[in-house]
Amino acid sequence: MASNAPAEQGRRQRWPTVTECAARGSETPCTQGLPTRRCGLCGAVAYCSTNHQISHWSEHRKECARLEEQMKRMDVLSDFPFTFFMQDGNESRCSMLSSKGLHQIGLWKPECSCGSTIPMDELLYDDWALPSSLCPCHEPRSQLSSCLSCWDDYYQWRHLPLHSPVALLLHWPLTVYHCFQVLSAHSSISKVKAELNIHYLGPEKELLQLGVFRELLALFPGVQIYLNLVGPAVPQFRDGETVSLCKYLPCAEESCICKSLYPDSVAEGSNHRNATVRIRLHKGFYHDRYRTIIKDSYPHLIIAPNAGVAAYSSWLPTVELIKGMGIPAIFTDFCEEAANLAANCISSVTGQPLRLPIQINPFRQPMVVEDSVLYLPCYSNCFLFGM
Repeated sequence: MASNAPAEQGRRQRWPTVTECAARGSETPCTQGLPTRRCGLCGAVAYCSTNHQISHWSEHRKECARLEEQMKRMDVLSDFPFTFFMQDGNESRCSMLSSKGLHQIGLWKPECSCGSTIPMDELLYDDWALPSSLCPCHEPRSQLSSCLSCWDDYYQWRHLPLHSPVALLLHWPLTVYHCFQVLSAHSSISKVKAELNIHYLGPEKELLQLGVFRELLALFPGVQIYLNLVGPAVPQFRDGETVSLCKYLPCAEESCICKSLYPDSVAEGSNHRNATVRIRLHKGFYHDRYRTIIKDSYPHLIIAPNAGVAAYSSWLPTVELIKGMGIPAIFTDFCEEAANLAANCISSVTGQPLRLPIQINPFRQPMVVEDSVLYLPCYSNCFLFGM
């Protein structure tokens, strides 16, 4: 067992800040400060002291080789085409957003690492805070002729330059799109026709960025999208709220055509003929609320982004419910280890292997998560898997 961190391999990558000693909770308390002594074999865990590293080896040795393999995928997971952030690994989210004039601005606020609290009703009706050349504020110039398979495909289709940071927000609707395409390829879901009903479980940050789901208008042209967001993070005062979106998220230019196409509708029960993305919010756990929800919207698929299935026991009755419903469901998580642990939990409940094995999401968010309990490559919506 070595005690010093390994040298970084490949191109430099901004490591997450590990905030917990891997031996936290042992008989002796952790020393002050952040854990800085990384395992020299896997490089994925860190300790506050030599004593804790030695005492934890009997536990860590069971996972060390597996974590070492996951660390080897760092280069693959950090391979993005974008130029809006520095490739030398020295730039934080806040410094990148500041360089673009987006720090603490509108929909971008939740992406800051400042830790400031944002009211849940603040960001519903915002814009990109970017010029039209840097954001998809109107209809695409052409319909999709084939499935999008990566960020390069999407940016080329939407005629966006690679220095546009919109992928930081668009990973939410692009992950929804990719989940549907994956299930379609596996014949787990019928081809979409007039409407698509999605039950979206456990939203958190998305509740402050609902406007980005307008891009589903382009990804599913002519389709009525019903998106039910269900989770305990939904504020009580927004339980049952309906948001109908009928145009693309506008840019910051007052003279742009996106301001004059047609008015957006956000009222409950709107009958505007152009409203093709209808979002409804539900507070609570899915297994407690689904009987009410399915009266209005029986799902074609279920999506649970950044679920953390292994970390929260409240997922177990939901997994059992989904098994009984027989509806295809896709979960995502921040890192491969979390996905592995979740897969084990799901299989223990269902008694079956995953229908969709763990795989990299090509539309994961392209900036590393800065705070983590491991040094594993960690991105929002990074890995997906399904039952």
